[in-house]
Amino acid sequence: MFSYRHAFHAGNHADVLKHSILLAVLRYMAQKEAPLMVFDTHAGAGLYRLDGDYANTSGEASEGYLRLCHSVANKPALKTLAPLLQDYLEMVESFNTTTNHKVYPGSPFLVQRVLQERDRDKLKLFEIHPTDSKTLAANIAQLEAGRQVTVLREDGFEGVRKFLPPPSRRALLLCDPSYEMKSDYARVVEMVGDALHRFSTGTYAVWYPIIPRPEAHDVPKKLKTLANKAGKGWISATLTIKSSKLRQDEEGKTVRPGLPASGMFIINPPYTLKPALQLALPQMVTALGQDSNAGFTLEHGGS
Repeated sequence: MFSYRHAFHAGNHADVLKHSILLAVLRYMAQKEAPLMVFDTHAGAGLYRLDGDYANTSGEASEGYLRLCHSVANKPALKTLAPLLQDYLEMVESFNTTTNHKVYPGSPFLVQRVLQERDRDKLKLFEIHPTDSKTLAANIAQLEAGRQVTVLREDGFEGVRKFLPPPSRRALLLCDPSYEMKSDYARVVEMVGDALHRFSTGTYAVWYPIIPRPEAHDVPKKLKTLANKAGKGWISATLTIKSSKLRQDEEGKTVRPGLPASGMFIINPPYTLKPALQLALPQMVTALGQDSNAGFTLEHGGS
């Protein structure tokens, strides 16, 4: 269960979708004075080197963040960038001292950067992987964030339960497991259902892969059902960058496409998110799309 390492996937197209939406939601929620609690159920190591061994092994950032940077610089259609994407790029670039794009911040560092001026807010990071949890704790320690940020070496699916509802009655929960284990799909839905029962006014953001597997396709369907039954608004956004079909290379070997698409499902989203995504998603396709299968979907419902 511990073979997955997000370092191999840091900055890929799924991170572009996930982190740009995370920032948009968080920016809105941080506008209010009342204290905010943020939960990251699968925090990873928190900070990644795109020139490190892990990222270089997969090279997935070249299909995501790095490709976005290159496209923005070279494609006229992206001359005027959607605010959601502009904020995402500026945030990631703020972790780099040059234009070499060597450092990529994971969700813990993105959230902490937004909350750092708000002492009243709290960030709780769950990571059960023994190596990544140790690295995460060391990375967070460098921030000298004090008691604002807590690292817990626990199963995030279970650990978050004891904090809901938060004293502030305002919270954002991000859930983006590796889905390395088949049971993760069901656990995501179970956790969100329990969270809505405990704290129906919280904002819940779930990332999921779009792959030819029934469990993966069931995640957004079941989350939609949960939101509708609870009478809560929701947004579902997906990004596809390429075909999911196997292909043959020049030597006749079968080449798997890797992850071709992913989605984000948000329950109780801010009203500003839908119009922001209407501008940003087409630009993500322009920047990151690799073939005619590239595209996006944007659905919403509920109150």
